[in-house]
Amino acid sequence: MGNETSFPRQQARTQRFTLGAPRNFTVAPDGSHVYFLRTAAATSRANGLWVFDTATGTERLLVDPNDLLTDPEDLSPEERARRERSREQAAGIVAYATDADFRQAVFALSGRLFVVELAGGAVRELPVPGSVLDPRLDPTGRRVGYVVGGALHVVDLESGEDRVLASPDGPDVTWGLAEFVAAEEMGRYRGYWFSPDGEHVLAARVDNAPVLRWHIADPANPATPAAEIAYPAAGTPNAEVSVHVLGVDGTSVEVEWDREAFPYLNTASWSSHGRPLLQVQSRDQRHVRVLAVDGGAVEVVADDTDPVWLEIVPGAPAWTPDGKLVQVLPRDGANTLVVGGESWTGPDLQVRSVVEVGEDVLVTASADDPTQVHVYRVTAEGAERLTTEPGVHAAARGGDTLVLSWSGLDHFGAKVRVGDHEIPSHAETPVLTPEVRLLTVGERNLRAALLFPRDHVKGTKLPVLLDPYGGPHAQRVLYARNAYLASQWLADQGFAVLVVDGRGTPGRGPEWERSIAFDFAGATLEDQVDALHAVAAQEEDLDLSRVAIRGWSYGGYLSALAVLRRPDVFHAGIAGAPVTDWRLYDTHYTERYLGHPDEKPEVYDTNSLIEDAPKLERPLMIVHGLADDNVVAAHTLRLSSALLAAGRPHTVLPLSGVTHMTPQEQVAENLLLLQVDFLKKSLA
Repeated sequence: MGNETSFPRQQARTQRFTLGAPRNFTVAPDGSHVYFLRTAAATSRANGLWVFDTATGTERLLVDPNDLLTDPEDLSPEERARRERSREQAAGIVAYATDADFRQAVFALSGRLFVVELAGGAVRELPVPGSVLDPRLDPTGRRVGYVVGGALHVVDLESGEDRVLASPDGPDVTWGLAEFVAAEEMGRYRGYWFSPDGEHVLAARVDNAPVLRWHIADPANPATPAAEIAYPAAGTPNAEVSVHVLGVDGTSVEVEWDREAFPYLNTASWSSHGRPLLQVQSRDQRHVRVLAVDGGAVEVVADDTDPVWLEIVPGAPAWTPDGKLVQVLPRDGANTLVVGGESWTGPDLQVRSVVEVGEDVLVTASADDPTQVHVYRVTAEGAERLTTEPGVHAAARGGDTLVLSWSGLDHFGAKVRVGDHEIPSHAETPVLTPEVRLLTVGERNLRAALLFPRDHVKGTKLPVLLDPYGGPHAQRVLYARNAYLASQWLADQGFAVLVVDGRGTPGRGPEWERSIAFDFAGATLEDQVDALHAVAAQEEDLDLSRVAIRGWSYGGYLSALAVLRRPDVFHAGIAGAPVTDWRLYDTHYTERYLGHPDEKPEVYDTNSLIEDAPKLERPLMIVHGLADDNVVAAHTLRLSSALLAAGRPHTVLPLSGVTHMTPQEQVAENLLLLQVDFLKKSLA
């Protein structure tokens, strides 16, 4: 196969086959139209805004970004940081927001602000004093909010009057934006919310002054000044976040709650069903309160505790139309949908997200098979599964119109259906088709996926490559074909590839998720070893004298951990962007699982890797992007320094200008090729 059509090149240029796939669905309240983003082709990076007519099953392009830009896209450092937090790799229109009646939508493009009339598609640009962040229409469609230079603006669409509702009162203050840990760890990417009548805005004020400053340099370009970032490492101060109710008439009232006891703002919302809601959380994440806001005062409408931690669930909390509070809480061994204090789902269902709240509640959840995610309609009478095909499903709803997205093992990508119609994908078809076997193994019923080379002859021994993520909040073993594309390509290079989800991964309930508390290193590594041995006992073609492991981020940590602590099992490892010292990772993630480093220093010592450096006796390649502001390159440099001091040979591959996402096409392609070369030499 020529290099121009090789899988590594194809995966890199299509951004893992996401380009051309429809995304970001919203449905008009009457169900008549579905709006979404999609690139024009599989290798085009610029998303346009599309509309799908549910009655006729026809679609049309509303906004083509190429018609609006004459120069290449120019993103501000703030916008680049926002996209890094949300793992957004595409270009063009990457987000949009509508008014309540879906008459108009707003979006930012290259830092400029645009409004589109959804009925006819007429687009106009609004003049703004800088590079725009997070533009949003108020529900009535009269005004647009946006952030520039840390100041929250509202512009009147009829008069053109632009008002600054709140401006920074210090060099480290921003209004209307999410702080680092909210966007990186809580899934909250925004910092302001309009009232239903458009007359007020609930706005977050973030003061980063207390946060430690780190400096990320570009060693390949020494003339470029180092970037300064406010990074709240475990045990160090967080940003100070407060919430204010701002009137478009200039009024401002601070919302009062015990911010010392509950410093984290997890979520906020302001629906037409009731008072605005805030969910706030203690630093140890064992105590969560839901607050209903009335001016500057609050009423505690839910007060929940857990001896380990409480998860943040997308879409919750929320109000039902009749004023009941919707939450997802650990009850009876399950992540349970709780409405008005009553459990609406039982122990047989693990609720993953709240999609939409009406007279019923639409959720995604897993039942007995955590590799599958289905869409359920839930009422007080019980839960009805709306998706039938095996796989991973998602949904959006407006009125009686339901948009369902389905990924399965029998097709590439996601199929998107609206009633009897399908919204087509322009994504490229991969040059290989995974041949994957899903397994349940070991005493803990670990979910695993096994892939052999497609030309494998039974009876031929194969070196084994474990290809995990292995940490909390992410699954690798899913009933979806595209999840195994890279694993199949690796298998085709001559490996038996094993992907394992161990303790801490989602979909199996609170006890499973919390079983890694204070024990990353023990639980997650033990599950990889147990699964390997269990599969090898069933599959004679796995050669346990040649076992390697590779991974990125938490998977990189797990890979380095494996070769350092279990060289009897693992004979080579590739650690991509690994966390090596958990004291260098952020507060909200790290302290949830390992506690506060001042209170549990021994836990940090046990779970970090630096002290293990003298133990290395297997080949280890460490790969790290030098521009990574999530898992900073200091993790790799500290481990490498300790390995050198101990006289332990190892390989370090620094990626100049690369962040945690490695979106660059040539880097992503050659990284796969270099890993295979390293593995073959190491296992020879």
